[in-house]
Amino acid sequence: MKRKISILLFPILLIFSSLNLHSCNSREETVSCFPNVPINVVLNLNLPAYYDLQSTNGYIYVNEQQCGTRGLIVVKTTNGFKVYDRNAPHICPDNNTTLVVENNIKIVCPKDNASWILITGEPTNIAQIAPKTYRYNFDSTSGILSIFD
Repeated sequence: MKRKISILLFPILLIFSSLNLHSCNSREETVSCFPNVPINVVLNLNLPAYYDLQSTNGYIYVNEQQCGTRGLIVVKTTNGFKVYDRNAPHICPDNNTTLVVENNIKIVCPKDNASWILITGEPTNIAQIAPKTYRYNFDSTSGILSIFD
């Protein structure tokens, strides 16, 4: 009787442990050669340089110190902001992999024409992963947008 129980219990335990092991894997957000640099940017959205972030779907490029290796794309959404790294997330960086915004609706990698929806970051062509995003804090009373990793 004990032998029958252990024979039945072993496969069940094996299945559950396998499922548990695979469910704990973390999603790779970028390719392994993606540069990992600190992000710490403070933008005063009251300044004229950031006027495009006053309206939904407006975007700007940020190329300041501590904003990654190639800069950031900051987009105003209906719920706040999206902050994307300008390095293509799906291929190793080279001269032609800096992401750009096209037609105010999509982000494109010039090297292979991979594209993503500007507002959501959802892949639409070639790439299977979204651009790397960063966290932010927005103080609406002062108009200060702080971006960090």
